[in-house]
Amino acid sequence: MDILIETRNLRVLFPILKGILRRPAGAVRAVDGINLVIRKGQWLGLVGESGCGKTTLGKTLLRLLRPTSGHIYFNVSTEIKSEIDSLEATKSNHARLQALRQECDLAIFSGRRLKTARRKMHLVHQDPYTSLDPRMRIQEIVGEPLVVHKLMGREQIRERVADIIKKVGLSEAQLRRYPHEFSGGQRQRIAIARALATNPDFIVFDEPTSSLDVSVQAQILNLLKELKREWDLTYLYITHNLTVAESVCDNLAVMYLGKFVEVGNPTEIFHTPKHPYSQALVLSTPKPDPKRKRERIILPGEVPSPANPPAGCRFHPRCTWATEECQQLEPVLEPAGDSRLVACWHPLN
Repeated sequence: MDILIETRNLRVLFPILKGILRRPAGAVRAVDGINLVIRKGQWLGLVGESGCGKTTLGKTLLRLLRPTSGHIYFNVSTEIKSEIDSLEATKSNHARLQALRQECDLAIFSGRRLKTARRKMHLVHQDPYTSLDPRMRIQEIVGEPLVVHKLMGREQIRERVADIIKKVGLSEAQLRRYPHEFSGGQRQRIAIARALATNPDFIVFDEPTSSLDVSVQAQILNLLKELKREWDLTYLYITHNLTVAESVCDNLAVMYLGKFVEVGNPTEIFHTPKHPYSQALVLSTPKPDPKRKRERIILPGEVPSPANPPAGCRFHPRCTWATEECQQLEPVLEPAGDSRLVACWHPLN
């Protein structure tokens, strides 16, 4: 499969301001050096504890947040990316480098170019109620992206909205209603319909089923599968639920304190995790069988502050296998003997 989205050394830092003059006194490293590849048609899962940077990464890929440094390539050829890397490495032909980045690097897009790029990518929020304007009817909510991007006339928008709302399992008769007249699952279907309005290639889902009942979660996940197949979509699916990630995702990335610690096949990670943090996450996942007992790993201490992450491996203060090497040297993602990449000096066997 061709690469749709690729990030290189992506960083997002939020400044910490102190004093009357609000001078910078540090920074929160929400996303710190992420290298990510998402291929066309892929369903990538992103898991990790709250505060590890999952949502920040998702919003940055859509350029709802501006990265501090790094590159974001959306449907850019390998030749162009290689040329940018070469020009940066040699520090030559600065004009050519700037021209290529202005044309191809989503990280520095602005104005009309950024607005045009956003037609092909959308976000579905965690809470479907707060993400929908309570003063607007459903027809206006779903059709709003088409109005903002000036893609169609009024009559065409009406027809487009009616068609999409049927695709997500609602009826055309419901278009005149307001968000408060729907259930949580129906509101999430409306949010998905809005994301589909401009015929995107890439959608980020930020915990889209966490606030729904289990039966409704299954319905939404089945809907996403059908839409992905029919519309040839690419997903980034942010979740806390490893069981859900294993059942629907093609690939899985485990994130801790702004960095990836393990990337690979969801089934392999779920059944044989190699990073100590991945193992702790997997063993904390409940099993729907009262007769089966699962060993749990209680991680010592608290998650370190992203404003002052520990040196070396960021997980070492909570890792029972940590050595002096882990405290001094920061690991990078490397092949772990199979299709996985693991950032650990001593991956579990």
